[in-house]
Amino acid sequence: MSIGLVGSRREPRPRALTILMPCLNEAETLAGCIDEARSYLTRADVDGEILVADNGSTDGSRDIARRHGARVVYVPERGYGAALRAGLAAARGTHVVMGDADGSYDFSRLDDMVARLQAGADVVVGNRFRGGVLPGAMPPLHRYLGTPVLSALGRWLFDAPVRDFHCGLRGVNRSRVLELDLETTGMEFASEMIVKARLAGHVLDEAPTQLRPDGRSRPPHLRTWSDGWRHLRFLVSHAPVWAMLYPALLLTAIAGAWLAVMSVSHRRSADVAPELLASGAAVVTYAVACLSAVARTLADVGSSAVTATPLARCARLVSSRAAAMTLGLAGLFGVWWSWLTADLPGAPRVDAVVVASATVLSLAVLTLATGVVNRHVVGISARLPTMAG
Repeated sequence: MSIGLVGSRREPRPRALTILMPCLNEAETLAGCIDEARSYLTRADVDGEILVADNGSTDGSRDIARRHGARVVYVPERGYGAALRAGLAAARGTHVVMGDADGSYDFSRLDDMVARLQAGADVVVGNRFRGGVLPGAMPPLHRYLGTPVLSALGRWLFDAPVRDFHCGLRGVNRSRVLELDLETTGMEFASEMIVKARLAGHVLDEAPTQLRPDGRSRPPHLRTWSDGWRHLRFLVSHAPVWAMLYPALLLTAIAGAWLAVMSVSHRRSADVAPELLASGAAVVTYAVACLSAVARTLADVGSSAVTATPLARCARLVSSRAAAMTLGLAGLFGVWWSWLTADLPGAPRVDAVVVASATVLSLAVLTLATGVVNRHVVGISARLPTMAG
């Protein structure tokens, strides 16, 4: 990624703390945020710097930042995550506290967060619900549904001790967070940092943080539904295998057993609705398992551990092509057997057996497709040695 530096030409020197602010047209509030950060550094007697990661502002934000004593890094790649990644790369502080430049966070009150970083935490995330959300600071949809639900999902999937996954004020140990190879460019960067830090065994903590109404006259950059979906997609794609794959396979087995029992029963009713329902449940839950398998493999692209995942180990033991062929033959045998025994007394209903056979054939196709995609993804990873690790 190309990063252009604007501002001070002095030789870089290490600092104890960098206060990092991503910025895209924040002329109305940026000066106040920088002044608050400067007041904290002065009051706490911290050797620090204020760094603004500008994401292409056209309202004079960069000039404002320089006039108020901040260093500026220009980030041509658009996105909240892209700005923070560039800022982390350019920061000179041992610790970095990052926060939105819209006036919603008080940069003069960083004592608790910095103390937790100095005590050994690798990532400290603000908790707006403990610190207090002032009236008008957060839309009701975000406060009572979006943030609590996605944060609860993140805690459940990754056992992360964080109750506010999306807080825009957080602190990190710079060298440790750079080890995570963070790569998302949008708002989901907030979730990526927590998830990857947790998976890497980093020490996570949280600090009560007050959220104020922002001082902008324009709408926020955040897009409720699209950004919420990006967070959800990231959490699901990096979820542990047990979270989706195993439950989906269990439900497939239950639906399959239900279908098998109904197919071999000797009911006289011509209604196949129960069999169709069981068939649909088996196919849908198996499709979820297949999507989970592909998502898990995609999440490991470029990682040296991709061939060590449970899916890769399983692939070495059982060929997806062999499994698909076995299921396909079983499905075809069911169709042939139902036709052969249709007129025999006491034989199962032909339509029920055909439904079961068609279900097995569908599972065969899904198995083959999943195996092909997973092998292709692992092959791509093997050809990208520069991304490994």
